[in-house]
Amino acid sequence: MEPMIADRPPVSPTDLVAETDPVLARIGNTPMVRLNRVLPDDVPRQVEIWAKLEWFNPGGSVKDRAALSMIREAEAAGRLEPGMTILDASSGNTGIALAMVAARRGYRLVLCLPENANADRKQRLRAYGAEIVLTSPFEGSDGAIIKARELAHAHPDYLYLDQYSNPANWRAHLRTTGPEIWRDTNGQITHFVACLGTSGTFVGTSRYLKSRDAGVRCVSVQPDDAMHGLEGLKHMESALVPDIYDPELADADLGAPTETSINYARRLGDSDGLLAGISAGAAVWGAVEVARRIERGIIVTVFPDGADRYFSDRHVWG
Repeated sequence: MEPMIADRPPVSPTDLVAETDPVLARIGNTPMVRLNRVLPDDVPRQVEIWAKLEWFNPGGSVKDRAALSMIREAEAAGRLEPGMTILDASSGNTGIALAMVAARRGYRLVLCLPENANADRKQRLRAYGAEIVLTSPFEGSDGAIIKARELAHAHPDYLYLDQYSNPANWRAHLRTTGPEIWRDTNGQITHFVACLGTSGTFVGTSRYLKSRDAGVRCVSVQPDDAMHGLEGLKHMESALVPDIYDPELADADLGAPTETSINYARRLGDSDGLLAGISAGAAVWGAVEVARRIERGIIVTVFPDGADRYFSDRHVWG
């Protein structure tokens, strides 16, 4: 039977000790900035759009939060001990985050990764000492998940974190991202917009925000087509749906077009001085769509990573 962390007793946030590692303690509390010139003229003046810049995490992406949470919860529950090997599947960012945290904590990491993941991500993974198992480029992240499950059966001594089923993924955002957004908007946030990959960011942050104010509208964004070009994002209707995904949390779900999202990502640099990744372009598109439907409000979105992880992609950056 496939090992499922979701079936095991959860670790309460209060069971986790305060982070003392000087590098890992820098995860979270990322800056939030207001978007200005990148926004089209038809966004109402009484609507503010703010973005949380997650490339300020030490591993360079929002996935640092989930990686630290999954590893720390596994340690607290006694499932992860010194010298063990961690196994997971990733399209890139979670793998890099896991590799960074594993190196700091003294674990070996085996990561299943689609062969067509860009060169920047593969170089970072190898620099952190991760062992990469490449999977079919035609199967995307789903193929990497299938391969990781096979390896988990073949190597019962590995700890398969399974980010797509691991509740420590979304709990990271319940503990950190949500409270940070609430604090930094002084509780005035009206709308939260986030893209779907594993869905951990959207699920955990939305649960927190709705617990503080049931009136906060939470909007998920996913690619508008199965054959999309938004690396790291999932088109839920055509993909293996993560076990942690809860579509009931979304007050609306929007389908982002690839080229428009990429154009927004390009424009963020020369308009607002923000070199953000492709998924940030989709996040801007989603936030703008929400803004066009309201007269006033404070919209917060998440920029998962920076543009430096995509510069080798000539289709995007030329």
